[in-house]
Amino acid sequence: MAGYDAICFDLDRTLCEPTQSASTLLERTFDRTGFEQFCTPADLRSAVPSLPNAETDREFYENLFAAVARRSNVDPAVSQRLTDWYLELQDPTAVRFRPGAKAALEYAREHGRVGLITNGGRTTQTRKLRALGIENAFDVRVFTEPSEGIYPKPDAAPFEYALAELEASADRTIHIGDSLRADIAGANAMGLDSAWLDTGRARDHASDHQPTYQLTSLEGVETIV
Repeated sequence: MAGYDAICFDLDRTLCEPTQSASTLLERTFDRTGFEQFCTPADLRSAVPSLPNAETDREFYENLFAAVARRSNVDPAVSQRLTDWYLELQDPTAVRFRPGAKAALEYAREHGRVGLITNGGRTTQTRKLRALGIENAFDVRVFTEPSEGIYPKPDAAPFEYALAELEASADRTIHIGDSLRADIAGANAMGLDSAWLDTGRARDHASDHQPTYQLTSLEGVETIV
């Protein structure tokens, strides 16, 4: 690996993307509860940065729906029923590789040590990895586990853990992800080089965090590592 001893990847919207429609999933969730729909997938995404750390996926979604409900002047207590149905209808295994992702991962594995650093719980994220056939493709996998002191990116803990397990120094490691706020800000703060994957979605209110590289597809990984 030219210039790097290790390369780390984010998972969601970087290596993989859901095949379930976010809009349809949310509409079905509200249909099942009988509540009038008061938010869109974009509303949910915009609320994520302000949420407290959650120990479980369920706690995360309860916090998320409650936050969006408050913004819409709706009783936040609806979050429990919305979470029940959202998790019932959501299929974590309904994922596919993003363009160039499988080849990029294989290339990285041929040229150095490889890590996964994901803002997601171990159980849910492992189901995605199994569905993609890459559960054992990494030298280290770092999940969000607050009970173990591993808080979501951009917190330093997941990067520190990955570097220790990879036996790599920050200045010889690169992290690739789609979130300026979580992936790029977190990597930059730790002294890692960073590559932002521009997936065409709105920038996540963190334009002041500048990546070392910018990619429009993971097909470009070979040009930077």
